[in-house]
Amino acid sequence: MNTKKIALWGMLTALAFVLSYLETLIPFPIGIPGAKLGLANLVVLTALYKLGYKDAFILNLIRIFLTAMTFGNVFSLIMSLAGGMLSYAVMALAKKTEKLPVILVSISGGISHNIGQILAAVFVIKNIHVLAYLPVLLFIGIISGTLIGIAGKEILEKLQKL
Repeated sequence: MNTKKIALWGMLTALAFVLSYLETLIPFPIGIPGAKLGLANLVVLTALYKLGYKDAFILNLIRIFLTAMTFGNVFSLIMSLAGGMLSYAVMALAKKTEKLPVILVSISGGISHNIGQILAAVFVIKNIHVLAYLPVLLFIGIISGTLIGIAGKEILEKLQKL
């Protein structure tokens, strides 16, 4: 790995970590536990397009572990891994089709992130009634995926011009 790529990795990891922290400071007004915008996913989405599948995967994994170890606990680590890894896998598959625009790739990631977290919650707390949150979380995934996708599209266009 060359020096330029190491520096880029460091900056992207720090950016994802800071965005994760900032998100803990922003109250989400709907009162659903765990509902957030997903700002750090903007970094993962950008990495997926600019660095490739493997680098985006590793960056996402590092971000999840750093954030959980710093701001969370074992439960938040499980929830973040379930949501983040499913989200990454779905976004990677969506991107691989080469037919979907960035915004739809992002929306697929937002929706699948919430599905992963709900499934992890059902498994961890052993209560199927948690699935009642799924329709609300799917709606939130569409909204947040759209917003992150719009921002991601803009960032990728700006990076293309550099």
